[in-house]
Amino acid sequence: MNARFLLIVIIVVGGASWLLFTPPSLTEQTIPQSEDAVTRGEYLVHAAGCVSCHLSPDDEESLSGGHALVSEFGTFYVPNITPDPGTGVGGWTGTDFIRALKHGRSPDNQFYFPAFPYRSYQGMEDQDALDIAAFLMQQEPVQVEIPPHELQPFINRWAMAIWNRLADLSEPDFAEYDDPQVQRGAYLARNLGHCGECHTPRNGIGIPIYSSEFSGAPLADGEADNITREALEEWSEEDFAFFLFLGIKPDGEFVGGDMEPVIEHNTSPLTQEDREALAAFFLRGE
Repeated sequence: MNARFLLIVIIVVGGASWLLFTPPSLTEQTIPQSEDAVTRGEYLVHAAGCVSCHLSPDDEESLSGGHALVSEFGTFYVPNITPDPGTGVGGWTGTDFIRALKHGRSPDNQFYFPAFPYRSYQGMEDQDALDIAAFLMQQEPVQVEIPPHELQPFINRWAMAIWNRLADLSEPDFAEYDDPQVQRGAYLARNLGHCGECHTPRNGIGIPIYSSEFSGAPLADGEADNITREALEEWSEEDFAFFLFLGIKPDGEFVGGDMEPVIEHNTSPLTQEDREALAAFFLRGE
């Protein structure tokens, strides 16, 4: 009886460990070297919000990180993503970038914390991830030591294995849209631009509540606005696209707070076509 119970425990623990900790199976990818890939990557680091987050507070020309992201779970320090081999992403392969961006794992398969929006990036196209890598690897390496995160005792990288599995269970199957413009806007909003990371409320363990997608959420120093279609009923698509370009609301008020660098570094550099796609998505009729 005891032997049978022990065997069951071993099977259950082993199965759970395999389910939680097995690294993703990925095909080997190389980082493209073409000028076109680097140009696309430069556009994508803006569209994906890399610049507003990783831009150094001490050097506005460098994506060497250092910003402190304060949350109820502790303070996260944004990493260096310049190609420095010791303190940045130097030496990473294309597969490493896909593993990090889409699966939330480091090159040695350690779990990242979801302050890094890999849950949104999991819908990113592999080619977009590789083009981002192409651009980053062309930047000037910066050697800088980023402070370790200062987190609550129960927040650790092992706990992320369980958190990711719970988050998987709550992930909805988003509808496909017939309109290519709306579909592009959905990709920009939900995946590349990860708007829901701030604008969608979360439950007590930080998992997004998708039934209230984009309905606003508390931030460390304020609140992210409700940007659902109902909340924006007075906005036209032209208003929305113009807001993404210059940060001016229809009433003439300028955006402030955490949204200001998002406009400056993420949405203002987008093409007019992509800003219009975002407007079409957020103001779409169902």
